[in-house]
Amino acid sequence: MNIFDTFSKVLKTIIAGLEKDGKLPNGLNLNNVTIEPPRDVTHGDISTNIAMVLTKQARMKPRDIADMVADGLREVDGVEKVDVAGPGFINITLKQSIIQSQVATILDANNNYGSSEIGEQEKVNVEYVSVNPTGPLHVGHCRGAIFGDALASLLDYTGYDVTREYYINDAGGQIDVLARSAYLRYKEAMGVDIGEISEGLYPGDYLIPVGKALAEKYGDRWLGAEESEWLNDIRQFATDAMMDMIRSDLDTLAIKHDVFFSEITLHTSGQIQASLDKLKDKGLIYTGVLEAPKGTKPDDWEERPQTLFKSTNFGDDVDRAVKKSDGSWTYFAADVAYHNDKIERGFTSLVNVWGADHGGYVKRVDSVIKALTDNKVKLDVRLCQMVKLLRDGVPVKMSKRSGSFITMRDIVNEVGKDVVRFIMLTRKNDASLDFDFARVTEQSKDNPVFYVQYAHARVHSVLRKAQAAFPDLDVSKVALAGANMSVFTDSSELSLIRNMMNWPRFVESAALAREPHRIAYYLYELASEFHALWNKGNDNLDLRFIIEDDSDKTLSRLALISAVATIIATGLNILGVEPVTEM
Repeated sequence: MNIFDTFSKVLKTIIAGLEKDGKLPNGLNLNNVTIEPPRDVTHGDISTNIAMVLTKQARMKPRDIADMVADGLREVDGVEKVDVAGPGFINITLKQSIIQSQVATILDANNNYGSSEIGEQEKVNVEYVSVNPTGPLHVGHCRGAIFGDALASLLDYTGYDVTREYYINDAGGQIDVLARSAYLRYKEAMGVDIGEISEGLYPGDYLIPVGKALAEKYGDRWLGAEESEWLNDIRQFATDAMMDMIRSDLDTLAIKHDVFFSEITLHTSGQIQASLDKLKDKGLIYTGVLEAPKGTKPDDWEERPQTLFKSTNFGDDVDRAVKKSDGSWTYFAADVAYHNDKIERGFTSLVNVWGADHGGYVKRVDSVIKALTDNKVKLDVRLCQMVKLLRDGVPVKMSKRSGSFITMRDIVNEVGKDVVRFIMLTRKNDASLDFDFARVTEQSKDNPVFYVQYAHARVHSVLRKAQAAFPDLDVSKVALAGANMSVFTDSSELSLIRNMMNWPRFVESAALAREPHRIAYYLYELASEFHALWNKGNDNLDLRFIIEDDSDKTLSRLALISAVATIIATGLNILGVEPVTEM
C-alpha cells in the first residue's frame, strides 16, 4: 500500500465530485499534481499543490479551490485535520492510528511493499558494460556495470519489462590488435623470446594464459606463418577467451545480462545495409562532403565524398558518415544497425549506460533513433563518471596484471562485492566518486554500506535474543503483523514509521528519474533513524525493543523493527547487496 497513491485517488474522487456539482469545470488535468510529505514535518503528513495546478485551468483563485478540496478531505477516514497554507497548499495530518497501522501494512506486503506497476510493462532495454573484449574489466567499467544492473532491478521492481543487454564490440580494429597481442603470447608459450611488448599491443599478463591455450590447441601450426593465415582463427579464439574473462569478472559482482549481442553479426547478416535502407527510404541518406572538424588545419584535411545520414534534422551538430569513401562501413553505421535491431525487437524505451568519455556520441545515436521511429522510441543515455581510487587519501597505483589500470577483480577481492556495489551507488552516476579503501572498510557511521547492513543485522540479533527471552513467542511475519501497534506513541517511533511510509514513493521517484543512488541514500537515512531509536532505548527503558516480562509489548517492538528490516532487505536486493543477518 502506497498511502500517497491512496490520497492521489482520493483527490481525483473529490475533484470529480466538484466537477459533477458544477463547482469546478469539467476535464481538469491533474497530471502535475504532487502528493508528498511536507518539507516541514510540523505541517502534517501529506501536502499537495493541487489548488495551484488547477487555478489557471479553472480560472479561480487557488485559495478558493483549496478550501473546497480541503472540505472534501476532512470527510476522509483517517484524516485528523486539513490546513490550507499560503496561496493554497493543502496540508493533511493523519490520525495517529493510521500512522501506527502502516507497520502491519509493511509486514503483510513483505518484500512487495514499495513495488508498483508504474512501468505498465513497457519494454525497456538497459544496455550496460559493453566493454571492448580486449582485457579484464577495470574500475571505470565497474561503476557503469553496477549502475546499469541496479537500474535494471529498480525498473523491474516498478513494473517495467526489462531486458539487460551487453553489446560485444567484436568487429573493430581493436580486435585485430587483440589477436596480434595474443599471437605474441602464443609465440612466447612456444618458447620464442618475444622481448619487449611493442607499443600499440596489449601488454597485460592476462594474455599469457591465452597464449598457452593457443599453444595447446594449435602446437607449432602458426609459428612463422603469415598474419593473414592465423588472424581470423586467433581473433575468434582470443575474443571468446576475453568474453569468458569478462563474464567471470561480472560474476564477482553478481552482474547479470539476459542478452550478449555480437557486433560482428550485424556485418555478417546484412543488418547494416537493411537499417540504412530504412533511412534512405525516408530521404535521410545522401552523398556529401563533411567540413573539417574544429581545430583541424586545412592542410591536414582531405575533402572526400562519403555516404552521410542527415542527423542534423534531428538535433545533431553535424551530419554523420555511415560509409567511408573506400566503401567500408563507419563505426556509426554499426550503431545504427544495432539500435534498429533493438527497435525491431519491440523495445519502446532504450537506456544506454556509457562512460563519460562517450558523451559526444549521445546526439548522433539519439538522432538516428528519432529518425527510425518517428520519435516514438525514447533513448536515455546515462553517463558514468570515472572513479578515483584512494588508499588513505593517496591515489592507488596501477595493476600489474592489467598492464595499465586497476581491475574490477582487484577491488572486489580486497573489499568484497557488497562494499563495491553499495559505494558505487552512493553518488549520482554523472558525479565524480572517490573510492578510498580505508574508508569503505571501516565499521562506522561514515561507512554507509556498513551502517545499513549493520541495521539489518541488528534487527535479526534482537529477534534471536527475543526468542531466547520468550521461547514460546511467535515472531513470524503473520504474528508480528497482528501485534498491538497502538504502543507506538513516542515521536521517534512515529517519525520512523513516517519514514517507512515514504518508501513506495521514494522507489517510484527513483525509477522515474532512473537514479538508483536514491535507494542507497534512503536506506542510509532509514538506518540512521533506526540506530537513533536503538540508542534512545538505552536511556528510556520503555523504548527498548525487548521488554522484560512483557511479551505483548516486545512483540509490538519486534514488529516495528522487522518492518525496518523488511524495507532495508528490499532496498539492498534492488542494489544487489546482501542483507546480512549477522556481522
